[in-house]
Amino acid sequence: MTQKALIIGGGISGLSAAYYLSKSGIRATILEKTPRAGGVIRTTVQQGCVLEAGPDSFIAAKPWAMDLIRELGLADEVIGSNDHLRVTYILKKGHLVPLPDGLMMMVPTKIMPLVGTRLLSWGTKIRMGLEFLRRPKGPRPDRSVYDFLLDHYGQESIDYLAEPLLAGVYGGDPRQMSVNSVLARFVEIESKYGSLTRGVLAAPRPKGGGSLFRTLKGGLQQLVDALTPSAEIVETTVEAIQRNGSGFRVRAGGNWMDAEHVILATPAHAAARLVRPNHAELADLLAAIPYTSSITLALGYRKDTFDHPLNGFGFLVPQRERKYMAACTWVGNKFNHRVPENMVLLRCFMGGNALALTDDALVDAARSELSSIMRLQAAPVFSSIARWPDSMAQYAVGHEQRVARIEAILESMPGLHLAGNAYHGIGIPDCIRMGKEAAARVTSATPLSVA
Repeated sequence: MTQKALIIGGGISGLSAAYYLSKSGIRATILEKTPRAGGVIRTTVQQGCVLEAGPDSFIAAKPWAMDLIRELGLADEVIGSNDHLRVTYILKKGHLVPLPDGLMMMVPTKIMPLVGTRLLSWGTKIRMGLEFLRRPKGPRPDRSVYDFLLDHYGQESIDYLAEPLLAGVYGGDPRQMSVNSVLARFVEIESKYGSLTRGVLAAPRPKGGGSLFRTLKGGLQQLVDALTPSAEIVETTVEAIQRNGSGFRVRAGGNWMDAEHVILATPAHAAARLVRPNHAELADLLAAIPYTSSITLALGYRKDTFDHPLNGFGFLVPQRERKYMAACTWVGNKFNHRVPENMVLLRCFMGGNALALTDDALVDAARSELSSIMRLQAAPVFSSIARWPDSMAQYAVGHEQRVARIEAILESMPGLHLAGNAYHGIGIPDCIRMGKEAAARVTSATPLSVA
């Protein structure tokens, strides 16, 4: 029997595609190689602490996650970050230094906090002030984030502002990242104003208030659990995709299935392997999208043994000061409903170079770094580790052109669709949007006659 749609990959992109297909009366089948759907979204609870193995929240300014949450009847479960407590520290020469107030990413919007910060030298402060005088030069070719910011604010601003902030989101190297894809708004500001600072100050202030980040009280697993009934989810490994007349044949677990449409909601490197027999150039383009790895490590402590004040959301570790740990979130400060009164929960982000460590060695390394950075001597009462190899897509210089060519090729392959964090945004809202768009392409397509 020919199905209308097969979805390969049961992460948030694939689940969202299945949900929006179901709203149009199409029940899709999701083929997922792991025993559980949700991809990097996974929530567990230990000793009353809500542990997020992957993302812990989503950006409130992008509407697609909240739209979906409302449709699923979960709006009452939404909580915002405690932004009145939001202080982020940067490790510099062994000391935690707060980010100055008024920064929009690395763009200063207030004078006095910049003047007073210990994070930057006077030379960098003066350069950041003089940046206000830059004049526009019009559109420019894609550059690395490193080159773009070096031109505006200098090396130290990259080392102690841009790199740690971007590593917390992308886990990558500013020397490789495409500024057009990663910091598109700042590129537009540069083209119009010349100065990033002047452009940000001239922009209208966002209407309304609310938290910068949102999540669900019981963890983002609630979103996954609400989406899973929308499709039949089959645990299997997809081995091949073949054209079959105007449709497709998919081999999974040794069995063939026919479908009018296939949505590839996998990492780009996995999609490349599957499409290579059908289109070598498409496979090469997909395989060229790089990925990085990460580890999240949750450490739970009894509050009465915890020997460090927690004022703020946590800290970031710049590359030049980094061993294994890239960041640490003080979970109870960032979100309510996550940590009991008698507990403290630290959520550590370890770089991909930590993948080779055993679990015990990883905990030891984290404790050693926390001792050095926070002077923390308390012993955790539990730990939880999630390893995510090759999971974070990187938008390298030329990413826009690469994705444009991928989409041009797909125009010649009706019925094949892509969704996921490798193309037009890495966060949960963007992945939901791409899943929704893939579903819309399926439902709006002319019915196919499959041989």
